[in-house]
Amino acid sequence: PRPLPPYYQQRAPMEYVSLEGLRLDGRRPKETRQMRCTMTVLPNADGSALFEMGNTKVLAAVYGPREAPMRSHTLHDRMVVQCEFSMASFSTGERRRRTKGDRKSVELGLVIKQALETAMITELLPRSQVDVNIQVLQADGGVRAAAINAAILAIADAGIPLRDTMASCAAGYLDGVPLLDLNYLEEGGGGPEVYVALQPNLNKVVLLQMDNKATVDVFAPVNELALEGCRVVAQVMREAMLKQTRNLAATRAIEAL
Repeated sequence: PRPLPPYYQQRAPMEYVSLEGLRLDGRRPKETRQMRCTMTVLPNADGSALFEMGNTKVLAAVYGPREAPMRSHTLHDRMVVQCEFSMASFSTGERRRRTKGDRKSVELGLVIKQALETAMITELLPRSQVDVNIQVLQADGGVRAAAINAAILAIADAGIPLRDTMASCAAGYLDGVPLLDLNYLEEGGGGPEVYVALQPNLNKVVLLQMDNKATVDVFAPVNELALEGCRVVAQVMREAMLKQTRNLAATRAIEAL
């Protein structure tokens, strides 16, 4: 019989962790991708930040606190937080037009907004509003976590008071091994994935979401690995915020001369 064409033949399952214990991109199972934080990237915003995690790049801009444009949206006991999440049409390999208010983006925006409201001391700024705009420039896995991290950096850059900083990271389970900070190919593996947002100084979990089902025996080590990843991310973000503070202090000292 004639052999089937290559696109009809059954493909061998992808090996996400090699026998040497290395992943597709060369990392160890409990290793995060390289991170980079840049603050004050948009001069016209009150606060802005670019957070890079591997090939994933997310830009966040904060406008406010300011008076709410509509009086009906004003709250007399706390600040109103508006969050808009969107992905650029060129952010993934699929070149499709993304509408501004598609369902997935709206849901992610709501989740991020609730996490940010927990971190911010909104009662200190009543009858005001802050707008947080998040744009995904490049998506290669871990977009949800990177968006939260970029938003927190932008809020800190805007000088809005926080109860504690907040860091987010994801972990998954593939080939019987818990993996930290999944990339795009690993996210498509179909295994369970846990997203966690942690306030490191308070040791408080603000957000916990899981994609795909998992048993308790699988969930426990994956969740613990995600928490460890949050602490690593929090340290990187802390160093970026301290560097930004030193730069501001140096600039003001020069201006005072």
